[in-house]
Amino acid sequence: MPEPRSGGARDVVATMTGFARTLRAAGVGADHQRTQGFLTALGHLDVAAERDVYWAGRLTLCAGPDDLARYDRCFAAYFAGERPRPGRARTTVTVTRLVAEPYGSRDQEEEAGEQSAVPATASEIEVLRNRDVARMTAAEREQVNRMLALLRGVRERRGSRRFTPARSGVLDSHRTVREAIRRGGEPARLRMRTHRDRPRRVVMLVDVSGSMAPYADTLLRFAHALVRAEPRATEVFSAGTRLTRITAELRHRDPDVAMIAVSRAIPDWNGGTRLGEEVKALLRLADPRGATVVIASDGWERGSPEILGAQMARLSRLAHRVVWVNPHKGDPAYRPLTAGIMAALPYITDFVAGHSLAAFEDLSALLAAGPRGSTRRGRRSHA
Repeated sequence: MPEPRSGGARDVVATMTGFARTLRAAGVGADHQRTQGFLTALGHLDVAAERDVYWAGRLTLCAGPDDLARYDRCFAAYFAGERPRPGRARTTVTVTRLVAEPYGSRDQEEEAGEQSAVPATASEIEVLRNRDVARMTAAEREQVNRMLALLRGVRERRGSRRFTPARSGVLDSHRTVREAIRRGGEPARLRMRTHRDRPRRVVMLVDVSGSMAPYADTLLRFAHALVRAEPRATEVFSAGTRLTRITAELRHRDPDVAMIAVSRAIPDWNGGTRLGEEVKALLRLADPRGATVVIASDGWERGSPEILGAQMARLSRLAHRVVWVNPHKGDPAYRPLTAGIMAALPYITDFVAGHSLAAFEDLSALLAAGPRGSTRRGRRSHA
């Protein structure tokens, strides 16, 4: 595998070699040669796609059928996720994993396979998943950032006006007639078509004011995962004293490089917030009609709450739904008492937490599942 050219690539290599050491400790035949094959395979795949990582590891690191069950358990524990199989519910695992060591040479990798390492239990990983990112150490935050990069930004599907061939649906008269002509006018099999579906657009507004400083970086990394998953169906803006479009900066494959580009593009880090004016600008720039709008903010409003309430009312009429992500909602003692939150709350479809990796996993599942309930007013979740 060629020498990585960025710190983000080295982090990925360290994570994946740490995973291979975890498998060896669990009895899987993931020797050095198989690990090299695993890294080579990932060089041709999307390392941010959980399915790609899972199958690349399974096909290269497992030596036989007896390794498969152990591989699945280690994968779930190490990446704090699940084997990517549709419809499978999350389960609790009790296997252990080894802490990934820094990127090193081939000799260091071989020596590490023979030496014992300090294990971290799956329960410790679960604690990290639920820990507030504002209270994490730098090492813990780095590990959470790696997990965020592996999130699959699956999106709710919506119907399209375009058609696609199908085995059932409505009659496709044009294709049926063309096939009959090709057969010299002889009766042909009826051709059918159905509407295509496509991912629903997501428009995300991330508050980068001073009160949101402990959470802004993690929220932007979550936005990066959404943009990487559906670049044509995702728009991201930062909100401070002005609205800034940062979608192009977040399209870079490497999360660290994307964050550097975002930091250069945003002129109003750690300032105040005028959410009412910025939601008004969002309505003008992003066209939220039919989209899911995600606003990530604690609701501290420097401007007029009345303006924010009026603009949120307009937004709720245009958008498919409005999801408000508040990091402080993860605190059981939190109450939505700030003027900005109180003005916006009547027009919010889903009011959710955004303080931990588990909260971002739940938010990702929410964006994939669609609205809760059958009507706009009946599907709000403010608990």
